[in-house]
Amino acid sequence: MELQVALCVAAVLAAIQWTDSVQVDRVVCYYDSRSRYREGIGKAEAPGDIEPALSTCTHLVYGFAVIDGGNNKLVPLDEYQELDSGKGYYRAVTSLKKRYPGLNILLSVGGLADPDKQKYLTLLESEDSRKAFVSSARILLRQYAFDGLDLAWEFPAIPIQKERSTLRSIWHSIRKTVGLAHSHKDEKAEEHRDGFTALIKDLKNSLRPDGLLLTTTVLPNVDASIYYDLKDIVPNLDYISVLAFNYTTPERKPDEADYPAALYQAGDRDTNLTVDGTIRWWLEKGVPANKIILGIGAFGVTWKLTSESKISGVPPIGADGPGEAGPQTKTPGLLSYPEVCSLLPNSNVKSPSAPHQLRLVTDPSHKLGSYAYRLPDSSSDTGLWVAYEDPDTAGYKGAYVKNKGLGGIAIWDISLDDFRGICTGERFSILKAAKNHL
Repeated sequence: MELQVALCVAAVLAAIQWTDSVQVDRVVCYYDSRSRYREGIGKAEAPGDIEPALSTCTHLVYGFAVIDGGNNKLVPLDEYQELDSGKGYYRAVTSLKKRYPGLNILLSVGGLADPDKQKYLTLLESEDSRKAFVSSARILLRQYAFDGLDLAWEFPAIPIQKERSTLRSIWHSIRKTVGLAHSHKDEKAEEHRDGFTALIKDLKNSLRPDGLLLTTTVLPNVDASIYYDLKDIVPNLDYISVLAFNYTTPERKPDEADYPAALYQAGDRDTNLTVDGTIRWWLEKGVPANKIILGIGAFGVTWKLTSESKISGVPPIGADGPGEAGPQTKTPGLLSYPEVCSLLPNSNVKSPSAPHQLRLVTDPSHKLGSYAYRLPDSSSDTGLWVAYEDPDTAGYKGAYVKNKGLGGIAIWDISLDDFRGICTGERFSILKAAKNHL
């Protein structure tokens, strides 16, 4: 009897630990295929433009596939571009394994590439819908020789909690009561959590016979405590990429520029809105460190500065929405790393659309990150403030991964890194700096 109890206890402990403690230095490289539509030097077309990164990457995650809302099947975002019946980029990318035999190439679904986000919740509500997705995913992966599937599932983001005076808080409560205030609450959150758990289990059972990987990418600002049943999904996942950035963006806080991916808490900053706070949450929930991949964003987040903005040391500072779109990425509030470095002093390349250089402020504490800014003046209608990842800050995060014994790093995405080597002469300098510190 005592032996049976001891065996049961051992089994429970093994289940709780989920995996062994061996550290694996994974280098996960995301590639957003939509970058092929950019103009000029920002156009990153696979496989040619990304191949110089592959000797550094252990995993290449090719994005993004989406859900067909009519039949719940996994389909390419652009069938003409991806399938053999068109330009055949899927086959061209997976053929890279012939030259890089140690590279795992996964297909990613979601990743905020699909404007219809409701499909990702609706699919989870039906067993038949999940079965259709699982079956189609296995067929697509095998047909095009992918090594696995990454779920960058499009769950609702946590809304920013705006500070209100007592009077305004009372009035907001009244508006909610009478239905005038918009609510972001997912009324079916528990059902969606259980459906996602069932989807992961079914996918793992389907992919296991072919030895295919199953991973998930936790998108920024998603409440993992709501949608991820860790005790049931972790044993069925090869790793979890936690994208620890975009805590603050001009979409979420248009009137306040701040660090979007601070490594540590400083001052009165909310520790939950830092890389360390996020990773500690996952570790405290019992997820094995070697299954956690730290996601690093290879880009800058920008805000407009006005004459009312005050630069007085460490942010946050007043702002007026997203900064102007970059010449290649053409997305307000976002600049690729090469677009950022073209605006900095002593840059090797200058941006003709933004002749006024920014003032650079580095972070000797290694806690918060780098930023640069330009105040508005008589020759500039608006100022600009940008916080960004560079090789130095990426290196600090690589060292953090090593110190915490995590499973590796993930770069989101390599088309936003300096893939042409125009900033310092080194291609993929953010990727390589993070990797070199593991």
